[in-house]
Amino acid sequence: MPSPQTFTDPDVIAEAIIARVGRNIVLGLPLGLGKANHIANALFQRAAKDPSINLRIFTALTLEKPVYKNDLERRFLEPVVERLFGGYPALDYAIATHRGALPSNVQVDEFFFLAGRWLTNSVAQRSYISANYTHACEYLLARGVNVIAQLVAARDEQGARRYSLSCNTDLTLDLLAARSTNQANFILAGQVNSQLPFMPGEGDLPEGEFSHVLESPQTDFPLFAPPKQPLNLTEYAIGIHVARLIADGGTLQIGIGEEGDAAVRALILRQHDNAAFRDVVERLNGGAPPLAIEQREPFAQGLYGVSEMFVDGFLELLEAGILKREVNGVLMHGGFFLGPQSFYRRLRDMNPEKLAKIQMTHISFTNQLYGDEAGKKAARVKARFVNNAMMATALGAIVSDALEDGRVVSGVGGQYNFVDQAFALPGARSIIAINATRGAGAKLQSNVRWSYGHTTIPRHLRDIVVSEYGIADLRGKSDEHVVTAMLAITDSRFQDELLRRAKDAGKIAAHYEIPPAHRRNHPERIRAALAPLKERGLLPDFPFGTDFTPLEQRLIPALVRLQSAGPAELARLALTGMAAGSDEALARMGLDRPATIADRAYGMLLRGALKA
Repeated sequence: MPSPQTFTDPDVIAEAIIARVGRNIVLGLPLGLGKANHIANALFQRAAKDPSINLRIFTALTLEKPVYKNDLERRFLEPVVERLFGGYPALDYAIATHRGALPSNVQVDEFFFLAGRWLTNSVAQRSYISANYTHACEYLLARGVNVIAQLVAARDEQGARRYSLSCNTDLTLDLLAARSTNQANFILAGQVNSQLPFMPGEGDLPEGEFSHVLESPQTDFPLFAPPKQPLNLTEYAIGIHVARLIADGGTLQIGIGEEGDAAVRALILRQHDNAAFRDVVERLNGGAPPLAIEQREPFAQGLYGVSEMFVDGFLELLEAGILKREVNGVLMHGGFFLGPQSFYRRLRDMNPEKLAKIQMTHISFTNQLYGDEAGKKAARVKARFVNNAMMATALGAIVSDALEDGRVVSGVGGQYNFVDQAFALPGARSIIAINATRGAGAKLQSNVRWSYGHTTIPRHLRDIVVSEYGIADLRGKSDEHVVTAMLAITDSRFQDELLRRAKDAGKIAAHYEIPPAHRRNHPERIRAALAPLKERGLLPDFPFGTDFTPLEQRLIPALVRLQSAGPAELARLALTGMAAGSDEALARMGLDRPATIADRAYGMLLRGALKA
């Protein structure tokens, strides 16, 4: 294979790519962290200046710096964004889309959104492609992709240059397989990033796979690294219930987010302080007998990980001696990764022998059983696929990606793939986690609905749903038994209306009453159940660290409290704040020397929230 052309200037590599493929460019950008930002921006700017160039971008999960919604959020976020994301180059196509200034000769299609970011943007909503993750490769090939621009790690090995697809082997490996059999004709352009871990495995490629490579100190940049968020007691309760369902000697997939972190922390508690784990399960369960499916013992055989997203929680499970069941010498197969800076650093610094146990691979490998189906079934024993959702219906349908008016919040991604695997693999289960409620005060709503005008996972694939109030095992159950199970994990403030709807629809016996044990589904019960472990430090706000400073960690719960407070609560906090003394947190928020009436009001409210 010939060596790639190498460049130090994004504009020059863009010109070379156009000279190679022509003025009709179908650009594939990997999901999330794997985008070659400088190459993408240079191609976008060339198209913006030259209407004769037709640029069509196909991608998913365009990463963007956090944005604020009000002045208090601005005061908190601006220093955080500058510190954590200041060096990350924004993607010009995203900026133009937000501004409504996307050139007519540029089209951007995404199949997965950064959650909530494009909810009110008509251009993005119209261009969204609803797709299972495993189907995205087919759609990209059908569009005639001719350029893939990917962020890569690089190293010299025995006098030869090699490049690692690192954080995003996912679709790229499947596309390269298609190219090798003449099903596609595209060039692979790489942008080298010095902070990207060089991952072993199928994504470790010879330089000849690439036609163009951009490498320069001027185009090196800090990786996008969202900081760890604090875990609240609702998330911990969900995580503890999930941890009861993970089978020793089995297989695990988990997604990103607070519920996933809480489940990982609960699994570590189950392994290393089993008495505390059993005690908290009893407290949350109210003494109810164990479910037939659950396990509370420590892990003897351990787990094997296979997940489209390799989250940093898998490293925590590895260090805790839980991720230890090897399949062909591998402990973890993943398709892409994204996480905090500590995650990337741990991978960069990991012992090579240990790192070799973590293999990044095709998304078609992680998310489906086609191709060596027998081998995958033999490996993925007792699989548990854990994912989050926004809502569930009382009849077991799952709402994860969009609203009932059609607007997309995020995307289907691989959720359907893993639910499908849960039914195809012997002994496997799909676990969907939801918060029982959303909002606060007058805006409080149940996330268990009687019906909803959009579905991500249909009710005929209902399996296990977990809320902070317990576990609803729905697989193979009649509609009546599904409704009773869902009522048992619904917040009690909404149970009566849900029960009425079920009776009106004839889905539950007219004489049915919710058992008293499930009539206590209130946040106060969760707080009381978890308080002993919280006081012992076993349920910390940041169990795996965070990039927030100690002062910012103090501010976060106070700001959350203010955000959810109703008028009466705000008045109480203001009165408390009037009597409270000065606090260094006000200086961090720029409210220690108020210049306006609004500043003084914010200061009082914040002092009150910090003291509450």
